[in-house]
Amino acid sequence: MNSKLGAILALLLVSAALSQGRTLVKMGNELRCQCISTHSKFIHPKSIQDVKLTPSGPHCKNVEIIATLKDGREVCLDPTAPWVQLIVKALMAKAQLNSDAPL
Repeated sequence: MNSKLGAILALLLVSAALSQGRTLVKMGNELRCQCISTHSKFIHPKSIQDVKLTPSGPHCKNVEIIATLKDGREVCLDPTAPWVQLIVKALMAKAQLNSDAPL
């Protein structure tokens, strides 16, 4: 009986350790800047599949704009570049229109 209890206890400890490790890895990704450097040269909007805007906060002091290109690459865009600001403004206007639309 003691060996079964010991095996169950060991299994629970291993399970807890593994799940805790996953949480720490996820926290590590979220608590730091994602962009090491930024790209300021123009990228044609037709080449961009998706754009993710992350405001500054405790995880990173910088505003981060990450574009996913149609070929699958992710590129950090320079938020001060005029063409990037135009894209962000257009996306925000589109999001505002979608949120104002009746259900």
